[in-house]
Amino acid sequence: MVMRRGTNLPRMGDFNQSVILEAIRRSGEGLSRIELVDATGLSAQTVTNITRRLLDEKVIAEAGRTINGPGKPRVTLRLVAESRYSVGVHLDPAVITVVLLDMAGTVVHRHVVRTSERDAHEIVATMARTIDALIRDAGIDRSAVAGVGVAAPGPIDADRGTVIDPPKLDGWHRVPLRAVLAEATGLDVTLEKDTTAAAVGEQWTGRWDADRSFLFVYLGTGIGASLVRDSEAVRGSSHNWGEIGHIIVDPDGPECVCGSRGCVEVVCTPQAIVERAARDGVVLDGDDVEERFTRLCARAGEGDAAAAEVLRTAAGHLAVLISSLTNAMDVDRVVMGGPFWTRVSDVYLRELPVLLERRNATHALRSLPVDGTVVGDDVAAVGAACVVLDEILSPRPSDLYLED
Repeated sequence: MVMRRGTNLPRMGDFNQSVILEAIRRSGEGLSRIELVDATGLSAQTVTNITRRLLDEKVIAEAGRTINGPGKPRVTLRLVAESRYSVGVHLDPAVITVVLLDMAGTVVHRHVVRTSERDAHEIVATMARTIDALIRDAGIDRSAVAGVGVAAPGPIDADRGTVIDPPKLDGWHRVPLRAVLAEATGLDVTLEKDTTAAAVGEQWTGRWDADRSFLFVYLGTGIGASLVRDSEAVRGSSHNWGEIGHIIVDPDGPECVCGSRGCVEVVCTPQAIVERAARDGVVLDGDDVEERFTRLCARAGEGDAAAAEVLRTAAGHLAVLISSLTNAMDVDRVVMGGPFWTRVSDVYLRELPVLLERRNATHALRSLPVDGTVVGDDVAAVGAACVVLDEILSPRPSDLYLED
């Protein structure tokens, strides 16, 4: 098979180059060389050499001149967003979401495919076809695609690139997703846990720079969490930080497969919430969990007291989970997101801040803000694509040892 890998991409392992690219990206409007010296602490000669190379590679471009005080007008350098792209894929038990991002992190194309298949190889084949269609429909040169990031439910084996028996994907026993998808697409593939990818996507927006740390709570078919500390996603030693499905939040709750009662998995997920609604006599129409959950949230929004009480109870259980994590991790804020977030956002944003304030171990020092994602329902897919861009653009101390 002929591998169709991207070419002429920014050289990996160049710490100073990453510092400059990240400074230009986060500036929004671009920076002059003098401003880059001030912003990065690099020497004027280093900035000149690296920006010359990036201009030659058409990764950055000159964007006009500005006059700021005495002396010559300064040439502003901006990121050429359309010079490189990345693909993000979110693997969910019911749907595959594929997005195409430019270098600025903007979604330029999106495909969503609902799948009823359970065979892993059939699903991976669907992913590959959707990626090909996405790139083709966007009308971009395949050589400009830096790679594919895949956000998958955990647990994952990051070293081997395999997905290991996720609870909502039957038959996915040690599936070598990274290798199989790379072979099918001819593109470099990065495998990331879905909740971690979502946190990377949120961090990439730059909204939370001032805080530097946050807990991301992911509301999907399952419930997950991820942590950003010092502006970096915390992955854990096995890249599986945030497997919180068997934390007990209601000791009197339903029995879980793990043998305990009231775990997150059987109390806080959409399926658990609609089952709670049924036990409480709230009749919901719909062929599957998503339809019934959507109807429950709609009825709560329309003033149905019983439906609203079910969601308030769910928020209470979720507050037990979040407070346990935030008290242990000592973060600056909580960010909520995921494909089911929008439907419950009104209720949860009203209930959670009050509930968490009561449980906040540091309430005498500060409040604990709760916000919704700025990325949207596709945060996992967008985050997976950002993981690829992050490897190109974000400086890491480890890169210092990779310099020529």
